[in-house]
Amino acid sequence: MRVTRTLRATVGAALTGALLLTAGGTASADQTRKDLWPLEAFGSEQLWKEATGKGVTVAVLDRGFRETHQDLKGQFLTGPDWGKAEEKQIADGLKPGEDARDHGTAMASLIAGHGHGPGGSEGVKGLAPGARILPVPVAKTGGQATRWAVDHGADVINMSYGENGGLDTCDSIHYAVSKGVVVVAAVGNDAATDKVYPAGCPGVIGVGAVDEYGKAAEFNHYNADTDLLAPGVKVPAANGRSDSGYATKGGSSDATAYVSAAAALLKQKFPRLTPGQIANRLVKTAGLPQDKKGLKVPDAHYGYGFIQPGPALRKDIPAGPKEGPLPMPKGKVTEAGAAPGADRGDDADASGASASGTNKALLYGGIGAGALLVLGIVVAVVVSARRRKGANGQSWG
Repeated sequence: MRVTRTLRATVGAALTGALLLTAGGTASADQTRKDLWPLEAFGSEQLWKEATGKGVTVAVLDRGFRETHQDLKGQFLTGPDWGKAEEKQIADGLKPGEDARDHGTAMASLIAGHGHGPGGSEGVKGLAPGARILPVPVAKTGGQATRWAVDHGADVINMSYGENGGLDTCDSIHYAVSKGVVVVAAVGNDAATDKVYPAGCPGVIGVGAVDEYGKAAEFNHYNADTDLLAPGVKVPAANGRSDSGYATKGGSSDATAYVSAAAALLKQKFPRLTPGQIANRLVKTAGLPQDKKGLKVPDAHYGYGFIQPGPALRKDIPAGPKEGPLPMPKGKVTEAGAAPGADRGDDADASGASASGTNKALLYGGIGAGALLVLGIVVAVVVSARRRKGANGQSWG
């Protein structure tokens, strides 16, 4: 039964964002787009009438990128050339059979992919298809990469990685925040409580994964660094091994990409907001599944809840303090953001955790004034999980 279609017909003009996902997904020209449930969940077609991320630069710090992929061609700006030493570090961190371009290409596609085919209706389309990707290869030069991204025009920095030892120094992130750059990082995929960096640095929005029913993924790290959740279970993304390749995985990496994309939408619509005030909009509009409505937030597993870009764009929310609701570097806060000097405290991609049962509702969709989000769907989901970890404790996916 086409539950989503029925719901839209009922809500009609009051609907300003898609609400629930049917078991069969959305109609599409190809299977990849059909399976890309976060776009349906976020009500992307409605969102893009208000913001696409146009004029916003998202720096993606990752191991490599296939800039010629059919869903990403033309989306990349010119990144740095670190030289042979950095290339060797990246190569040394790969497992047999891994391609250094896989992970970064996937993250870029979820942020700013434009799809392909008639009207871009096939393949992967990102949540902020109007944004541009600044590709920044990174192995063990995270601090240098962060500063380079800031100095070369990044508005948002996506860090879909992490490690216990602090791959990226907090000082460089403090520098980014002080320049008004939103920094987003993955909390990790080992279902552990240990602190992971850069998500553990003050000024970073720490992100875990959630499935299409609003349930926090079982593989998420869980601690005080979890600020928000976003789609990160069974998400199709572009693959770096060919110009037309795709893979369906998941993890806090994917979730981080979606939060970075949401930040890009907000940056376009509210260019004067500080990183803390962007975070404030995401926090104030975050949602929880029905069975967690009484949860005291922030929670170690759910943070403040899963992002809802529609309400974040549309709701009348006071800008609030420049520091925002999340831990920020200590020091004088300027119009651009917060100055360095504080204390706050890995990601790999993991495919899927879990939900099975009946009457499970997806609660991501944005609703306009007066529209109510209520619907249950019947579905059983078979779960599989994969975790992969790179060298030196560094996690990718």
